[in-house]
Amino acid sequence: MTVPDIDPFHAIAISALAHRLAAGGRDIIHMEFGQPSTGAPGKAIERAQHILATDPMGYWESHDLKERIARHYAETYGVSIVADQVILTGGASPALVLALTSCFVPGDRVALARPGYVAYRNTLKALHMTPVEIACGEAERFQLTADAIAKLEPAPRGLIIASPANPTGTVLPDAELRVIVSVCRDRGIRIISDEIYHGLSYGDPAHSLLEYDETALIVNSFSKYFSMAPWRLGWLIVPPDLIGVARARMGNLFLTPAALSQHAGLVAFDCFEELEGHVATYRRNRDLLLQALPELGLTRIAPPDGAFYIYADIGHLTDDSLTFCEELLRETGVATAPGVDFDPVDGNRFMRFSFAVSTDRIREAVRRMRPWFAARAAAVAGESLAGV
Repeated sequence: MTVPDIDPFHAIAISALAHRLAAGGRDIIHMEFGQPSTGAPGKAIERAQHILATDPMGYWESHDLKERIARHYAETYGVSIVADQVILTGGASPALVLALTSCFVPGDRVALARPGYVAYRNTLKALHMTPVEIACGEAERFQLTADAIAKLEPAPRGLIIASPANPTGTVLPDAELRVIVSVCRDRGIRIISDEIYHGLSYGDPAHSLLEYDETALIVNSFSKYFSMAPWRLGWLIVPPDLIGVARARMGNLFLTPAALSQHAGLVAFDCFEELEGHVATYRRNRDLLLQALPELGLTRIAPPDGAFYIYADIGHLTDDSLTFCEELLRETGVATAPGVDFDPVDGNRFMRFSFAVSTDRIREAVRRMRPWFAARAAAVAGESLAGV
C-alpha cells in the first residue's frame, strides 16, 4: 500500500496570497473562507480571560460542556443523547477523522456529494478509503438524493451528508432526509452527518440526522454559528456502541481539545442574542449578493438556504476557476474560493463566495467586482467575435 496523493486545498493558497498582498499594503476583502469576521461572543471571551488569569489548565474534557451539548440536542431537535456520546474535539476536522476511523477500514467505499467540502474527499484518501462521489447539479439543487444513493452498486459502506452544505448552502428537506435514511438502513450504509452549519439557516431550521437515525455519527463545531473558528473546538456524537471505539481514537490521536476553548464554549452556548445578531448580518449579506451577482453576469447559482456561501457558475467567463480567482484577487483585492476545491470534475467553471464578513465589506466587494466582471465579459465576447 502506497501513500495516497492528496489534492491541495486551493483556497488556502488563495488566502496566503491575500495575506501577502495585505502585508504589502493592499486592502483585502476576505471571502475565500467560511470564517466569520466576528469574534467569539463577548461573555465567552470574558470567561477565557478569567481562566487564563486563574487556572493553569491541562489535559481535560469538560463534562459540563458535554452535558450542555446533550441538552442542546434535546432542546433544538427533540432527541435524547447522554453526555458520554459526546466526544469533544479540536474542531470538526478531527471529529471527521474520528468518525471515519471508528466505522470504516482502509479500502471501504464512502459516498458523498460532488460538489462537496474538499476535506471529505481528501481525508478519505488519506485514510486509504475510497470516496464515491455522486454528481449533484442544478436539477438536484446540488444535494444528494435517495434515488442516487439507491442506485450505487455495490452499496458503499458509508455516506457523508452535509445540510446546509459547503460550498452551496443547500439544505435537505425533511422528506428527503427520511427517504435517504430508509435507503441507507436497507442497504447497510452508515451515515456521517456534518452539521457544522446548523444555526445558519434562512428558511426553516435544518434537521439533525439524529431525528431519523440513532446510529448516525454527527460532526459539529463552534467555528461557524458560534463564530469561534480560531478556538478549534468541535464535537462528535456517536451511538452508544461506538463510544469506547471513538474515545480510544480521540485519546491516542488527539488527546483533548484546548481547555481554554472548552471553558469559552460552555459560555458561548448561552450567548443566543449576540449569535443571532450575526445570523441577521449574514442574512443581509446574502440578500445583497443575491441582488448583485446577476448584475455581474452570474445568474446560475446554487440556492443558498443556509451556511454563508454562494456557489456560482462562471463557465461563460472561464474554464480555469483557480486562475480566475487569483486574477480577481490581484486586480480587485477580493479573495474568493475556486470551484476546483469542491468539485474535481466540473469545479473549473464555478467559484464560491463566502458572505461571513461585515455588510460594509460585502458592499465594497460588489463595488470592486462590478467593473471587473464587466470587463471580463467584454473580453470574452470580443474573443468570440474574433473567432467567427
